[in-house]
Amino acid sequence: MEDWWKIVEMTTEEMEKFFQEVGSAVESFAEEVGETIEVFGEQLQEIIVSEVDRHLQDFLDFLSETGIEAEIIIFEDLEEFAEEFGEESELFGFNFKRPTPENHPACIGCQHYHGRVYNGNLLVCAMHPYGWDDNNCPDWESNTNSKFTFD
Repeated sequence: MEDWWKIVEMTTEEMEKFFQEVGSAVESFAEEVGETIEVFGEQLQEIIVSEVDRHLQDFLDFLSETGIEAEIIIFEDLEEFAEEFGEESELFGFNFKRPTPENHPACIGCQHYHGRVYNGNLLVCAMHPYGWDDNNCPDWESNTNSKFTFD
């Protein structure tokens, strides 16, 4: 009977070691995947920004070649945009609605605010497509990006 208990103890110890090794392997794999996704995201962002810059420059060159005058207006935030174009405006062919104290107050000044209307439906942002319920959205981040439009 004593040999049987030794076998049970050895089996238990081996099982504990096995599960610790599996846990470590899973944790290591998750860290590697997370790092890979982060690097991929950074590279994708760089590619997108460079492509947008290239296409914007191509567009401006095209306008210049055809004699169409274009003025780039840089807006520091949505408030400045709204002062220029009003609460509802056409921006690149999309109906644009800015957040107000009455409608989507948690979005005012947030860099994630989208504010375009598609088929009669306002897309507030990707994280909260219908907006946030109160004034304290957990994903709010200050708008540090400029908005471009052409006159």
